[in-house]
Amino acid sequence: MTLDAMAELYQQMILEHNKKPKNFHKMEDCTHSAEGFNPLCGDHYNVYLKCDGEQVLEVSFEGSGCAISKASGSMMTTHLKGKTRSEALKSFEAFHQLLLGKEADQEVLGKLKIFSGIWKYPSRVKCASLSWHAMKSAIVGEGKTTTE
Repeated sequence: MTLDAMAELYQQMILEHNKKPKNFHKMEDCTHSAEGFNPLCGDHYNVYLKCDGEQVLEVSFEGSGCAISKASGSMMTTHLKGKTRSEALKSFEAFHQLLLGKEADQEVLGKLKIFSGIWKYPSRVKCASLSWHAMKSAIVGEGKTTTE
């Protein structure tokens, strides 16, 4: 795929997930939750997971923020559903490496690879990673507000 085609796909995915985010609601019967807040830009999301032991059965999020943060949260929820908690943490690590422009496990990332150029815009890295940091906090049992 050419660089121009990748940029076009990135824009389309961001716009699609911003307009119609997947799993964008409060989950009343969640087993894990955490809040993510970026004080620099105001992005603010709550992430909810419903786990049965190690299995992630459902993932949802709610809140407000820019198109990149909302699209990233939306794609995160669809990516993690059905994975184990350890696979979710592995996905977090791969996505985080991708956002920093470092070597990342491409097989783990799947469609999330469209965020591969975000490291070129340091102010947007936090936007794309906010819901992921909240998910990590929720899944490891911290459940605290993250400002990563």
